[in-house]
Amino acid sequence: MTDGVIETTTPPGADPAPDRHADRPLPGGRVDTYRHPPLVRISHWLNVTAVVVLIMSGLNILLAHPHLDWGTDTNFGNHWLDIPPIPNWLLLPQGRNLAEARHWHFFFAWVFVINGLIYLAYGFISRRFNGRLWPSRADLAGFWPSVKEHARFHFPKDEEARNYNVIQKLTYVFMILVVLPMMLITGLSMSPGFNAVGGFLLDIMGGRQSARTLHFISGALIVGFIVVHVGLVVWTGFVNNMRAMITGWFVLEPSAPANDDHKGDAS
Repeated sequence: MTDGVIETTTPPGADPAPDRHADRPLPGGRVDTYRHPPLVRISHWLNVTAVVVLIMSGLNILLAHPHLDWGTDTNFGNHWLDIPPIPNWLLLPQGRNLAEARHWHFFFAWVFVINGLIYLAYGFISRRFNGRLWPSRADLAGFWPSVKEHARFHFPKDEEARNYNVIQKLTYVFMILVVLPMMLITGLSMSPGFNAVGGFLLDIMGGRQSARTLHFISGALIVGFIVVHVGLVVWTGFVNNMRAMITGWFVLEPSAPANDDHKGDAS
């Protein structure tokens, strides 16, 4: 003891403290592996909440002028795309309310942005992106075989499911580095408050109507991603995938014969 501090050391020859996140063997040859740390899980569920609110409030805002065009002005009578009627249950708030929808949209846009920045900072600092999301040359070399496996709805559940496959990696990278930034930049370019200090974004976008259309396209890509993602979560094992995103632990099945059909991880 020195100055009131108790010094502790590991006795010579003693085993080091066990790793709390080491693989845990389960009956039947299965393995429980630690997949998602707490910050990733919290960030994921915050994103789920924010994106749902953003989509529902965004649809309400869109219905104030349910047409999309390119350039600086709307092209009355010859729109690029006309938005069909949207049921009230998909809108936030229920029914047409542009002012309140904007309040919801702007608040959760900042929740989404701040949460995303924290996730990005963690991903780069912890090197999670390098080890888990960024595709290697070996991954890219296996792109077409992976496409064929996906087309046949064959997904690994054994040791191969420990890491994301190349299609998952490329999809996540595309969403994180392309779609989400496009959503943010086009949204900012349409904000009256931001235009007061940074109106140059509208010029870069090609005008307000172009920014609005690009914002809609990025939102549609996010919706498409969610539909496919949720579908694969259900198809490849809903309970196991949800458990991984709630507790962090994911069960790997024992390796099956090469000619057996099997499903896998989508979380």
